[in-house]
Amino acid sequence: MRFWSVFSGQALSLIGSALTQFVLLWWITDTTGSVSALAMAGLAALLPQALLGPIGGALADRYSRRFIMIASDVVSALCMAVLIMLFLTDHVELWHVYTMMLARSAMQAFQAPAAAASTAMLVPLAFIPRAAGLNQSLQGVMLVAAAPLGALALSAMPIGYALAIDVVTALLGVIPLWVFKIPQARAAGAQITSFRGDIRDGVDVVWHNPGLLRLYALMAVVVMCVMPSFTLVPLLVKEHFGGGASEVALMEGLAGVGMLAGGILAAIIATKNKILWILGSLAISSFLLGMVGFVPANMLWLAVVFWSLSGTAYILGSAPMTALIQTTVPNHLQGRVLSLLTTAMAVAAPIGLAAASPLGEIIGIRWLFVVMGFASGIITLLGFASRSIRALHRQ
Repeated sequence: MRFWSVFSGQALSLIGSALTQFVLLWWITDTTGSVSALAMAGLAALLPQALLGPIGGALADRYSRRFIMIASDVVSALCMAVLIMLFLTDHVELWHVYTMMLARSAMQAFQAPAAAASTAMLVPLAFIPRAAGLNQSLQGVMLVAAAPLGALALSAMPIGYALAIDVVTALLGVIPLWVFKIPQARAAGAQITSFRGDIRDGVDVVWHNPGLLRLYALMAVVVMCVMPSFTLVPLLVKEHFGGGASEVALMEGLAGVGMLAGGILAAIIATKNKILWILGSLAISSFLLGMVGFVPANMLWLAVVFWSLSGTAYILGSAPMTALIQTTVPNHLQGRVLSLLTTAMAVAAPIGLAAASPLGEIIGIRWLFVVMGFASGIITLLGFASRSIRALHRQ
C-alpha cells in the first residue's frame, strides 16, 4: 500500500514536471530557433545535478528521505509559481526560464537519490528489480501524458496557466509522503561522521569496485553522446521535418509509449544477467537514435518509429542498472552511490551539450543525431570488452 501510494503520487508530480519541460523547451524553440539556446537550457537543467548530486546523496543517507522529497517538491512548486506570474504579466525573459530550470534541477539533485534509495525499503528484496522497472516506466508515463497534454495546454490556454498544472501535481505528489512513513536503514554500530566523510564513503564504494567504476565511466561517456538529443528533438522536428508543437508532442508521446512498454517488460522479465541487458539494450537504443537522423524530411512517421523503439530499448537497459545497484550496495549507502551515478551522467551531459552546440551549427541538426547515436552505440558495445564489468552480474 505504501509503495503504490508513494509511487502514484510521484508519478503525478513527474508528469507535471515533464509537461512543464515540454512547454518551456517548445517556447525556447519557437522564440529563438537556436541550437545554442536549447543547449543552454539543457545545461541549466543538468549542471546543478552535477554539482549537488554528491551532497544530495549524502543528505538522503543521513537525514529523513521523506522530508527531503517533500521539501524538494514544495520548493520546486514555489519557484514555478514565480515563473507563472512572469508569463502572465508578460515580463518573462529567457534568463528567467534558465533560472527556473537551474532551481528545479537543484531540487532534483536532492529528491532523486532520496526517492531511489527509499524504493528498496518499501518492497520485498525479490521485488526490487520489478520495482526498478516500474520506476523506469514512469519516464514513459511522463512522455505519454505530458507531451500531448503540453501541446493541448499550449493550444487551449496562455502558457502561464499551462505551467500552473505543474504546481498542482507537485502538491498532489506530496500528500502520500505526508501520510506514510518510509523506513530508513542505518549502518550497524555507525558513529556520527563528518558530512565530507559521508560523501567519501559513497565514493569509496564505487572507487574500490573496478567493475562499478568502469561501468560508471562508460555510462558517463554514453550520456555525453546521447543527452543532447533529448534537448534538441524539438529543433529537429521544426527544422528538418517542418513540424510544430503537435508533431513534437506526437514524437515524444509515442516515445513515451515505447518507454512505458520497456518499463513493463523490465518489471516482468526481472533479468538475471543485468550487464548483458544494460549494455546490449543501451547499444540498440543508441543505434536507433542515430537512424532518426537518416530519415527523409517527408517521413516523420519513420522517425517516430525509430525514436519510440529507442525509448523502449533505453528503459530495458536503464532499469537493470538501478536494480544492480540496489541489490549489490547496502541500503544505508545507496543514496550516495546512486547520486554518484547521477552526478557522473550530469557532469557528462553539459560537456556533450557544449560540444553539440557548435557541431550542430556546422553539420546541421539532422546529422548531429546520426553522429550522436552511432558514436554512443559503438562506445557502449566496447563495455563488453571489460572483464570487470562483465563480472558485475555475479556480485
